[in-house]
Amino acid sequence: MTELVFYTHPMSRGRIVRWMLEEVGTPYETVVLEYGASMKAPDYLAINPMGKVPAIRHGGQVVAETAAICAYLADAFPAAGLAPPPAARAAYYRWLFFAAGPLEQLVTFNGCGIAVPAERERALGFGSEAAVLGTLEGALVHGGYVAGEGFTAADLYLGAQLWWAMHFGMLPRRPVLERYWQRLADRPAYRRATELDDALTA
Repeated sequence: MTELVFYTHPMSRGRIVRWMLEEVGTPYETVVLEYGASMKAPDYLAINPMGKVPAIRHGGQVVAETAAICAYLADAFPAAGLAPPPAARAAYYRWLFFAAGPLEQLVTFNGCGIAVPAERERALGFGSEAAVLGTLEGALVHGGYVAGEGFTAADLYLGAQLWWAMHFGMLPRRPVLERYWQRLADRPAYRRATELDDALTA
């Protein structure tokens, strides 16, 4: 049995995990599931009761939720250098979960056309679009990475969320964000992952 198994669909957040796996560089088996069929079958529901992808099985461990998978893989394969040393992870954790929390919540609201009245902003994790985008631009305007001098899983997850949201019109295309994304999109692992998923989509 392959030690690392990746459950995905090429038109899903599995693309983010595929990129992470290509950055890690260890062999893995890909299991492609279909929406509404094998994704809801008992065998897969035993892996992820949500009936959603992505998920991974690594030996005896099962991990679902995209940000959690990225964090897990960075720790499980430290030679890839995708997480800072434990004592230097404050910014790493902040931005990894900023992307999974405020940013994704904002993108979801925008994608569903939900307008938030100003008096309700403080009840939401993201507050407002202006607050989220201003916070991101402040962190990225220097032209580097979010958790130090090098690329980490936090950049991968944050960048992928930004690309998806800007590409589908759920966030405005701001120059600082687009420049950040382009630096990430030039990575060989991203190009390999995209080619693999595009081939499956075709």
